[in-house]
Amino acid sequence: DCCEAGGDSFPAGCDAGSINFPPHYYQRRDDLRQSVMEAIQEMMSELEDLHKNINEQATQHIHAGEIILTYALSKTVGLFLKAAAAKKRKFQVIVCEGAPHFGGHAMAKELAEAGIDTTVIHDAATFAIMARVNKVLLPAHAVLANGGLIAPSGSNMVALAAKQNSVPVVTVAGMFKLCPMYPHEGQDTLNDLISPSAVVDYGLIGDPVLSEVEFVNPVHDYIKPELIDLYVTNIGGFQPSYIYRLLAEYYHGDDWEAFE
Repeated sequence: DCCEAGGDSFPAGCDAGSINFPPHYYQRRDDLRQSVMEAIQEMMSELEDLHKNINEQATQHIHAGEIILTYALSKTVGLFLKAAAAKKRKFQVIVCEGAPHFGGHAMAKELAEAGIDTTVIHDAATFAIMARVNKVLLPAHAVLANGGLIAPSGSNMVALAAKQNSVPVVTVAGMFKLCPMYPHEGQDTLNDLISPSAVVDYGLIGDPVLSEVEFVNPVHDYIKPELIDLYVTNIGGFQPSYIYRLLAEYYHGDDWEAFE
């Protein structure tokens, strides 16, 4: 006898025809093609209407005279703010520059061109300015199963400053960013470390002091669910504690229970 299925590759001397697959592998599914095509079409329709459905909720969350703080560059957050401005809401936006990538500069330029009163600040000034802010809008890279958020590096600092000053934190994201993964690895969950060249010049590495320093340049931050007040999605607004219920609607149990 040869081998059982389950490895990443076939052992020497084995081929696909000699492996014993689970019984459902051999069941005939005449409706499989149609089911897959319907699922793909549903996803395409959702993505096409994504920003439209999110932007319709803009005036429910952004009110006249408010000061909104956001972080770095985000297409979804940018369109959300511009949708509120298009409905004659007058408000001010403060954009953290998002060092070392400085996406906040491009974000501020985009908002200013749309006629929104926009100010760019250093990331280090976030805590000092937070007492004047009415609401924080954060972008999302992924929304985890426990209601936590994966966002651009530096966002956790913003969320902590908002929590200290009792400022509500709202995340704007499409439901396609819902992820069945749990943050078992803390800040390392779904994270990548990139070259520190954006933070320190390689020519300085020869310095006796800097040569002993370990430079870490993460792409994303993990933000705990207790630091997020609301998720605004294309199907409505939800508290982080409700995210696990949405998992059951968007993922089959076999797909996401393995991530627990």
